[in-house]
Amino acid sequence: MLRRRVIPCLDVADGRVVKGVRFIDIVDAGDPPELAEHYAREGADEIVFLDIAATPAGRGTLLAVVEATARRAFVPLTVGGGVRSVREMRDVLRAGADKVSLNTAAVEDPSLVARCAVRFGRQAVVVAIDARRRPTDGAGDEPSWEVVVNGGRRPTGGDVLGWAERAVELGAGELLVTSMDRDGTRAGFDTELLRSVAARVEVPVIASGGAAGPDDFVAAVRDGDADAVLAASVFHRGTCSIATVKRAMADAGLPVRLVDGRAA
Repeated sequence: MLRRRVIPCLDVADGRVVKGVRFIDIVDAGDPPELAEHYAREGADEIVFLDIAATPAGRGTLLAVVEATARRAFVPLTVGGGVRSVREMRDVLRAGADKVSLNTAAVEDPSLVARCAVRFGRQAVVVAIDARRRPTDGAGDEPSWEVVVNGGRRPTGGDVLGWAERAVELGAGELLVTSMDRDGTRAGFDTELLRSVAARVEVPVIASGGAAGPDDFVAAVRDGDADAVLAASVFHRGTCSIATVKRAMADAGLPVRLVDGRAA
């Protein structure tokens, strides 16, 4: 059985790590290279670097900050935000990223996923999906979620599950699924959303949005069928450590790489 990954997320704006609630109420959380190095030493399996200001500002990724972060963190690095072309993905990979996350640009031009996968391999292509739950008319209605883009600013009307399937067909090697309803709220991951996406695709699903403590990470894998769990604020604020999360996952019988190097 593949080990489940624990991934701290660095949401970066103007060269600084920030954190908010449902993508708003942003506050400073630190320096990207410094935090990346800290989390790598703590036992992070990977690090995700999202330039959350790039797409709304209409600019590319801050490559200098990516380079500085990659030099300090000796774990796989996924970078997203502002990548709108094969050339821009190439530039981000050259700056030190191992994988690139596509979000708004992929929704607007799905062929970008295929072109990037052909050029760099699907293992380097992550499609990030920001999902907002649609209201239901009755208790018996099937749940559904809408794709939201531009850092949570613009609803598209598109169905999350349908987009997840198409993104994988086009060449996405992983999906990073964020519940906008849960993001920063400490209400726990939306396991129903995760389980619904995981049932539709055969690539790893990374859970994001809502972690409050170790039990939430366990639930995302056990109940949501997630292959990896991602969080920001609980790590930035010291609510819990990567080691604590991994120990809870190991105690629940989930395979992880423990911080001391032993496998569980």
